[in-house]
Amino acid sequence: MEEQLQGEANDLLPLERQLHEATRRNDIRRMKELIGRRVNIRARNHVGRVALHWAAGAGHEQAVRLLLEHEAAVDDEDAFGMNALLLSAWFGHLRILQILVNSGAKIHCENKDGLTLLHCAAQKGHVPVLAFIMEDLEDVALDRADKLGRTAFHRAAEHGQLDALDFLVGSGCDHSVKDKKQQSSLHYAALGGSEDVARALIHAGGCTNTADYQGASPMHLAVRYNFPILVQLFIDAGSDLDATDNRQQTPLHLAAEHAWQDIAEMLLVAGVNLNLRDKQGKTALAVAARSNHVSLVDMIIKADRFYRWEKDHLSCRDPGDPSGKSLTFKQDHQQETQQLRSVLWRLASRYLQPHEWKKLAYCWEFTEAHVRAIEQQWTGTKSYREHGHRMLLIWLHGMATTSENPSKVLFEGLVAIGRRDLAESIRKKENADLSAPRRCTVM
Repeated sequence: MEEQLQGEANDLLPLERQLHEATRRNDIRRMKELIGRRVNIRARNHVGRVALHWAAGAGHEQAVRLLLEHEAAVDDEDAFGMNALLLSAWFGHLRILQILVNSGAKIHCENKDGLTLLHCAAQKGHVPVLAFIMEDLEDVALDRADKLGRTAFHRAAEHGQLDALDFLVGSGCDHSVKDKKQQSSLHYAALGGSEDVARALIHAGGCTNTADYQGASPMHLAVRYNFPILVQLFIDAGSDLDATDNRQQTPLHLAAEHAWQDIAEMLLVAGVNLNLRDKQGKTALAVAARSNHVSLVDMIIKADRFYRWEKDHLSCRDPGDPSGKSLTFKQDHQQETQQLRSVLWRLASRYLQPHEWKKLAYCWEFTEAHVRAIEQQWTGTKSYREHGHRMLLIWLHGMATTSENPSKVLFEGLVAIGRRDLAESIRKKENADLSAPRRCTVM
């Protein structure tokens, strides 16, 4: 809209062009001189704009009054259907708006997109203008929809106009209404990535689980456009984490598809259903594996193993941390596990035979889906070494969950797959390290 008020006044006679330019500069002396020479004050440029449009859009009160005194048409529209009244609302010029109303401007006007005074003021966040429209004008439809089915509330939400939203809520607007794409104001807040706006809408009672024409909830949109803060906000507001869109994708499917690790972590910590499949029959794990998002694959497997263990043991979460905020499925970089992680790397890269990592995996109750997802990363004929290492690190994450002795479980696992030699070798090295704690030799 601002760009529409710029540019040369093409298609005008020289004096008419000078009148437009003088109006834009608020040069009252020159305007009077030109009007005195009987220049046509209703002359239009190439987009149908007249001098009054420039004066109203720029907030030039003297210029507006002068033009009206010389019988400028108060309701003239440009090629976009914008008249002086709509322009004054768009740019937040309250005094100009009042002058135009007092001069007989039609208050129930709209442009070619169906934008009313309320739409214009709300989109730009001009609360004093909104207040004047609602309190001083008669029969203003608060929830009037534009050609796309959007109300002023939609417009304010989409453009992050928090004060305008507060005003509209206080005025009793319907904040649950959807546009022609079935998108609510929360959908627009999610598209815009505004935490404050989304929080205000939720506080006002906005439904976080409503679906648009693609079946997407606000959570889906926040994930798709990578707004972690909004994702956490929707999680805290009790959004359905397992809601599916028209492609039967959950928010986690989208996170896996785009490799949004931080968002995936939030969803996994919150607890999601990892068995849900999209229209292609793929779980979120399969989607991550197909796209070769290795870190995400490992995170999802860790979460799946954790969920299974938690189901059998009621809850492993710290009673002092019921929200599970301390839970993580990301890669372990703790100093406390560094030595054991070194042992696991040497085990996978030097000592385990090509199929032995799978035997260990099944011994430790990894599923076929877990193994397939790990194997999907192919780096050559030695890929099994990387596969084994990833499996061992995933297993180590589970040891922290179950509070079991990882050395003992590793020993028992190696014995179970027929590698007592390795088990004994690791034990001897560990005993040697215990007797000489400053030494870093492993395996």
